[in-house]
Amino acid sequence: MTRKDGNPLDLRAWLDTARALGELKDVRGADWNLELGTISELNVKIDSAPALLFDDIKGYAPGFRVLTCSTASPARLSSLLRLGEATSHAGLVHKLRGKPKGWQTDAPKFEPKIVETGEIFENIQSGDAVDLNTFPAPLWHEKDGGRYIGTGCMVVTKDLDSDWVNVGTYRVQMHDRNTVGLDMIPGKHGAQQYDKHMKAGKPFPVAIVCGADPLGYLISGIEVPYGMCEYNYIGAILGEPVSVVRGELTGLPFPSGAEIVLEGWAHPGDERIEGPFGEFHGYYPGKAATAPAVKIEKIYFRNQPIIVGSPPAKPPNDYSYSKAVMRSALLLDALAAAGVPDVANVWAHEIGGARMFNVVAIRQRYAGHARQAGHILSQCGVGAYLSRYSVVVDEDIDPANLQEVMWAVATRTDPECDIDIIKRGMGSKNDPMSIAYRYDAPLTSKAVIDACRPYECLQAFPEVAEASKALQDEVRAKWKELFK
Repeated sequence: MTRKDGNPLDLRAWLDTARALGELKDVRGADWNLELGTISELNVKIDSAPALLFDDIKGYAPGFRVLTCSTASPARLSSLLRLGEATSHAGLVHKLRGKPKGWQTDAPKFEPKIVETGEIFENIQSGDAVDLNTFPAPLWHEKDGGRYIGTGCMVVTKDLDSDWVNVGTYRVQMHDRNTVGLDMIPGKHGAQQYDKHMKAGKPFPVAIVCGADPLGYLISGIEVPYGMCEYNYIGAILGEPVSVVRGELTGLPFPSGAEIVLEGWAHPGDERIEGPFGEFHGYYPGKAATAPAVKIEKIYFRNQPIIVGSPPAKPPNDYSYSKAVMRSALLLDALAAAGVPDVANVWAHEIGGARMFNVVAIRQRYAGHARQAGHILSQCGVGAYLSRYSVVVDEDIDPANLQEVMWAVATRTDPECDIDIIKRGMGSKNDPMSIAYRYDAPLTSKAVIDACRPYECLQAFPEVAEASKALQDEVRAKWKELFK
């Protein structure tokens, strides 16, 4: 999907697209203190939830805005990924099949394009004029450790020993008018770059993009290969290079049409208490702890700037749908690569943060087919981390419909025969159940549930008492006013 202004990561161009799709709602007068977060949290729990653009936020001038729920529907997510129109979960997953591998292969061809200026330079705060309170950063939840200006953000950093620029999505808490806390999970690429600088006793340059086309934070939050810049990967999706400018302080590149960018340094020894903040599974898994403090020395922002918010919460949350779609497509590709035939679809359920409850629908072809699919779903490279429950259903079950899935579990399983337990599987200290792990290492059990009709009884198994799929589609089309 092209952008009319020639800048493919301009948030405002995408907002025009979302509005034209009927997928954007304006909200005026909300309070940044808890109300904005609660409205967003309730919004994603309704059917056909729109994106929300908050304005006239309490205590702030009109035009200082916050966008939430940007990726929480098939239509919006397909527009962001430039996949054309998609209106269903299954349709979007199938449109994505093979795409991540292709984008990764093509990424080296799309080096970002460095330009001299852009809308991001419309306003600049420097030195003593820097004030993060200029922007309506929300206090999202009652138990949060503070206001988080960076949730749907892109954190730009650079390797100490090479030209490798990393763009990651890490949470950013406001400490005071010119200091933020930057929480980076150990082992993530940004954290590796940070550790190199600290061991060398050198300040770590950081540019935090707090608003841009949501494609930016969507891709910054997935795993791309070590040494690859996310800008290249985004360029492969766009089919054109990302337009970037260099920060006046650090020289780090950030999108020329970004909304707000915070630029500064994390200095050796400068850490502060950060958090707590929720995680993808809907819990506060840990207490407040020390994290790098970034001293902000310059802030760039457009006229009437927009923060892109995407806070974690009990699923479904702001970004759980996009994670579910992306991971489902990757799992579908992984099953195909492992040689599992006749996979109808896969869904990584939002209730498990797109990791902990995954379902595959297959058309059974041979004895053991269902168990093969379930164990590979549970243990493949994409799926092994925190894959607590892996469920296999027949092709007549929609794997994204939890009621249908649990109906199959309730009516097509014998618990003694159809639940396999994998012991000492891959867990995580980020698992809310890690408090009860029996090992010092992050090891946990996993369940593979075969909720398919028993293969040896396929022909004799009772028929389902419902209208055929074809008849259902015909009636929906004829009586569409009843089923809006």
